Formats: sequence, structure tokens, C-alpha cells
Amino acid sequence: MTTSNERMKTIISAWAVGLLALTAPWAQAGETTLTLDKGGLHLLDAQGRELDRHVVRAKRWDQRGEGEDRVAVLLDADRSRPLLARVRGGRLQVHALPVPDFEVEALCLHRDPQGLLHLFLLGNDGLSEQWLLGEHATRPLRRLATAPHPQGCSVDDSRGLLQFGEPGVGQWFVATEAEGRPRRWLNEPAPAARRDWPVLQPSAQTEPVGQQGDAADDPAIWVAPHDGRRSLVLGTNKKQGLLVYGLDGRQHQLLPVGRINNVDLRQGIRTGGRRWDLAVATQRDEQTLVLFGIDGQGHVAELARLPTDLRDIYGLCVGRTPDGQLDAFPNDKDGRVQQYRIEQHEGRWQARLLRQFKLDSQPEGCVVDEREGRLFVGEEKRGIWALDARAEAAARPQLVMHVGGELVADVEGLAIYQGRRGAPSYLVVSSQGSDSYLVLDARPPFGLRGGFRIGINEQRGIDGASETDGLEVTSANLGGPYTQGLLVVQDGHKRLPDGRQNFKLLPWIEVARALKLP
Repeated sequence: MTTSNERMKTIISAWAVGLLALTAPWAQAGETTLTLDKGGLHLLDAQGRELDRHVVRAKRWDQRGEGEDRVAVLLDADRSRPLLARVRGGRLQVHALPVPDFEVEALCLHRDPQGLLHLFLLGNDGLSEQWLLGEHATRPLRRLATAPHPQGCSVDDSRGLLQFGEPGVGQWFVATEAEGRPRRWLNEPAPAARRDWPVLQPSAQTEPVGQQGDAADDPAIWVAPHDGRRSLVLGTNKKQGLLVYGLDGRQHQLLPVGRINNVDLRQGIRTGGRRWDLAVATQRDEQTLVLFGIDGQGHVAELARLPTDLRDIYGLCVGRTPDGQLDAFPNDKDGRVQQYRIEQHEGRWQARLLRQFKLDSQPEGCVVDEREGRLFVGEEKRGIWALDARAEAAARPQLVMHVGGELVADVEGLAIYQGRRGAPSYLVVSSQGSDSYLVLDARPPFGLRGGFRIGINEQRGIDGASETDGLEVTSANLGGPYTQGLLVVQDGHKRLPDGRQNFKLLPWIEVARALKLP
């Protein structure tokens, strides 16, 4: 017997469906028409003459598109299986789709804002699935809990709502957006305002982390010194340790150092009479800073665990001082932000506290703009703060963007895209509550350049990203699609199909094009 996961992995083609009676009227669109009756599915020309027919006894069907782009899905009543029908060259091409592990009661199609087609299969027992329907393959996108014995279904594409009835209860509405937490309402919801940011496609994704639930959190990028294509992505698994990936997403290393939250790194640090590539992570069980060294081949090794006096250590960033030393900026859930100098003295690593300040509520994400000597800190429920990154300077945070409008709590990952040869630099922010990313000028008055979302790459079989915690960006030439740099984001909800969290990779050139950045 094949398992549900095995069956879902073998799905190879699909379209979707709603509900119509066997004597459904013609659905007018384009030069041809599809109609369904007891004799089967008929393709008719503009004068109503039959061009082709597929004999089937079907009790449910739906369609989308026009002309040669028309597709339909039917539920074969005799075999309890969905069928996919496409119009090609004035003829019908009909293929059987895999049979789900549940009895299908209703089915309907959806076209998303990216123009991709989806199929909803609603089960008689309340177990349902959403499939992504590609030109050459159909992939399971996510599982859904709907309602037992659903009374048909339909999708409002413009509002992104799947609708179906539950006997004795009423009408249910489910958000069609696969990313993020599933949302459903009993009775029709009020339309939700959402900024129409451009949707960009990821170029790659990492292998999933090893644990279920909220595990992946924060990435960092190590740039290989001689060949950018050999660069690495470091990522935290909050339930296990530090992961190291290649740019193809394959895992190279796992360092099981425990419950680390955020990670950041800098290269070419001067201390102890030599140069180092160093990464630092916050260890939440021990309230320490875990220090890692990265050699020239990209091998990562733990060097030390450095104590702090924080009670609930959380986020972190690091920055290189003008003379090449390393400062770490861990923070605490109580709002405290500290600055430590990480240095090697007589062969031993130490973290020396330089200064601290406190925000009113919980921070996490932060980043140091070394070119400007500025520290940005995200206060999750309030906004983005900026202050002098120098340890000898007074800590006077200034609010540069508050939560509300474009920036939706929680404020999460922050990163600096360092412009080359005098070009502008940008602050990239994860606006977690809107599943989007904002780009601001890194210099005052910190103007908003725009925002974007990360959607599905259907060709590569990569889902989008949502509820992003940490992110990182580099302007270094990493070769291939990353000649202008790379953005890496944590994905809070792995789809296509459902799975454990991971990280998505996006060429910076796509961001620059979408937002018309110089």
C-alpha cells in the first residue's frame, strides 16, 4: 500500500474544479465552449457545433481559461477519480489524475495573482488538498482541514477565497494563499487590504531542517575568497544547532550546538595576531555567545562559548570595527541590547562588555552598517531604531520607521545591501505580519524604496516564503544568478509539498529590477 506522502510525490499533472449539475449550461469564453451533460464533456465552436467529445459520467466539474488555454477538471463518478481536460488544436486531451487517499466530494480551480493554476480537492471526511497545476506536472502544495460532507465549492480568484458549505453549519471561506498560516472563516469575511507588492521567484532553496515546527530562524552568508560560487549559507535550527549549506541548497555540515537563535558573521577579523572569519550565535539554554571559525575551504568549527549576563538571550548581529575587530550585539527579550568585543587574548577567546541600552519591548533582528558606523535594531511590535554603532558613543536610538502601514509587526530580520563603487546601500527588512520584505535607503532620511513578496517558482518546484524570521543579503559576486548579490530568507511555512522549514535564495538583481533600484 502506498502512503500519502508516496502518492503525493508521484502526482504528475492536474487542473481543478468546482460544482455544476450534469446539465450545466454552456460556459461562454473565447472562440470555443465546454459543456457537460450525460453524454460527457463536449468542446463546441462559436456556432455551437461539436468539435470533440469525451464520454464520461461526471458529477462535478470546473474550468478556467479561454481558447487554447482552456482547461477543465471533472470528477469521474464511476471510478471516483479526477480527470484533467485541456483544449489543444481544437481537440480535447483528457488524462486521469492520481486518486487521493480520501473520497473527493467537491473540486474547484483557482488562478492565483502570479497567474498559476491550483486545484482544490475537498474530501467527504473533511480532509482536503491543494495542488499546483503546471503545464507538465502537478505537485501537491498543501493539506487542508475543511469540513465533512462539503456542499460543492467555488473560488473567488480576485479575493483569494475558497467557498464551500457545511450542512447544518453554514458557508465556510478559506484563504487560497498557501503560504502563511491557514485562515478560514464561517460566513463571508470582510475584504482584507493588502499592498500589491511585486512577487519575485526564488532561485533555490535549502534542504529542510531536521525538526518539525518553528525550527529554522536566521541565516548568514560566508563569501568564498577565491570563487564566489563556493560560498555558503549558515542557518540556525532553534531546536538543534547550526546548519551549513551550499548555494545549491545542499547541507554540508550540522553542528549540534543546541538551541541557538540568531547567527551573524564577519570575515577578515584581526585578533590574536592573525585574521579570522568568525560567526557568532546566541545560545538560549546557556545565555552564551557561541563562537565559530570558518577556514578558507568553508569548514565551520566551534571555537568557544562566551558568557553574557542576559537572562533570556535572543537576537544578535555582529559588526567589524574600523580597525578590524569584531563587536557582537546580542539582545534580550526584556529589551536590553548589549555590545561585546570578541577577541583572542593569550590564546583564549573572550567577550568584553562595552556598553548596553534598553528598548521598551522585545527586540530581535539587528544589523551593523559598517560603512556608516550605524546600528539598526528591530523592536518587534514598534519599529526600526538607528543609533551610532561605536562603543564609545552615547546610545541614543532614533525611530526611523514605525510599525503601521507598510511595516507590519513583527519586525524581524534586518540586513544591509552594501552598494558598490559609490552606489547607494539599502536596509532590507522582514515585515513578518504581511509576508513581505521592505527596502529602505540605508542613509537618512531612510526613505522607503518599495517592497516585494517571494512567491512560487513553478518551474523549479520551489514554494514561496512567508512569516520570515531572519534574513541576510550580500552584494558580493557569487557567480551564476548571483553576480549582483544574494538575498537569503527563512521560510516559516514550507509548501510544495508541506514539510519542515527551510531557507529560500533570491538573486538580488531580481529585487533591483522589481523596485527599479540604481
